[in-house]
Amino acid sequence: MGKVTGFLEFERNDRDYAPVEERVRHYREFVIPLPDDEVKKQAARCMSCGIPYCHNGCPVNNQIPDWNDLVYLSDWRGAARNLHSTNNFPEVTGRICPAPCEASCTLNLDDNPVTIKTIECAIVDRAYAEGWIVPEPPAIKTGKKVAIIGSGPAGLACAQQLARAGHDAHVFEKSAKAGGLLRYGIPDFKLEKGVIDTRVTQMEAEGVTFHYKAHVGVNVPADRLVAEYDAVVLAGGAEKPRDLPIPGRELKGIHFAMDFLPQQNRRISGEALGKAEPILATGKKVVVIGGGDTGSDCIGTSIRQGAVSVTNFEIMPQPPEHEDKLLTWPDWPLKLRTSSSHEEGAKRDFSVMTVEFVGEGGKVKKIRCARCDDKFKPIAGTEFDIEADLVLLAMGFVHPVHEGLVKALGPDLDARGNVKADTDAYRTSLPKVFVAGDMRRGQSLVVWAIREGRQCAHAVDKYLMGTTLLPR
Repeated sequence: MGKVTGFLEFERNDRDYAPVEERVRHYREFVIPLPDDEVKKQAARCMSCGIPYCHNGCPVNNQIPDWNDLVYLSDWRGAARNLHSTNNFPEVTGRICPAPCEASCTLNLDDNPVTIKTIECAIVDRAYAEGWIVPEPPAIKTGKKVAIIGSGPAGLACAQQLARAGHDAHVFEKSAKAGGLLRYGIPDFKLEKGVIDTRVTQMEAEGVTFHYKAHVGVNVPADRLVAEYDAVVLAGGAEKPRDLPIPGRELKGIHFAMDFLPQQNRRISGEALGKAEPILATGKKVVVIGGGDTGSDCIGTSIRQGAVSVTNFEIMPQPPEHEDKLLTWPDWPLKLRTSSSHEEGAKRDFSVMTVEFVGEGGKVKKIRCARCDDKFKPIAGTEFDIEADLVLLAMGFVHPVHEGLVKALGPDLDARGNVKADTDAYRTSLPKVFVAGDMRRGQSLVVWAIREGRQCAHAVDKYLMGTTLLPR
């Protein structure tokens, strides 16, 4: 490495956030980048471990020590080239990935991992600023056509890889713009949508064709795509939300998180909401049920919309503030995680079971709750009520939506209701039909989606051509 003693000389210094009182007034990104010289120091902290455990934590196989070294040596262009060799969208992962690589960093043994995510974001932002990221169209076209259904990170990664291999990649997206949950779900204050637009423009210049408002299985026949294309990739995500079927669920004011969040994305971009009922937290007492990333996104959005109060319930017990490194490292640890949205004014409570929704005039007014044990059984005598004008269900997703595309094609499903395929061939039970991302593995992270999209493209190219030069 360029600085063998860097981890001894430089303290960990990560990006900071704009003050709460400022950032809650807008929906723009509020992470404050580090100066280039400081990024170089942080890259110098990489230890050149004999076994780089950060590789163990990174699903997209980023060559983290390599581009850390290149940044320290001021070879930013080389770092950008290396970074893009394994990751199609580092500008996305550098913003919204939870960074399992940092949990696996050897320096995390004493809670001071290399700021890998920050360095990654600095590399790609520098590459854009310098004009190094340009379209990479293929030198030769194969004459093969592939339909990719879904334009989330798995579908986009798959499409870009296939287009660069010379195939005609056609992406079918049910919404008006590309991005999947990156655009319709993740708040703009975490990922501004111009980031997606810039990459889509590059992909179009590389030969990818996007078909918008093309809901396969609804207004586009699924069997037609199978008949007309040489291969079809299912990358529609796992969008079936987990419901809460308790008394009072029918009351107005109770919504799935993914009915609430995309509306704000559309308001910011000026996109029409259509016939959907407007869901706003303005002036309301909001209760978010579910303590994961989606729940956190609901909190930050509700606060920016002007909620009177925001309370977050989680059925799981409160995790410890610090993990036992000798038991967990280099794996992703279970510990209390406080997001930027939590810091903006939400009240959090754990081991809370929602028992009943109570309403007046057909609208929810309060929630009846109880404390629960480690088997998720209510504890007698712990019941309590909380006022609520808006309840957002953010309890995760169970599997892909089966109505429409999945039922129309009829591929085999696994025991959890996901489309069945292995991670070598990515082939479904149907001829020339492949699957990648959350539609195959279930609800997961953006890094896993990108990995599966790339590996699926490798499998499709090999299926079409008999061999492939695409990396896995």
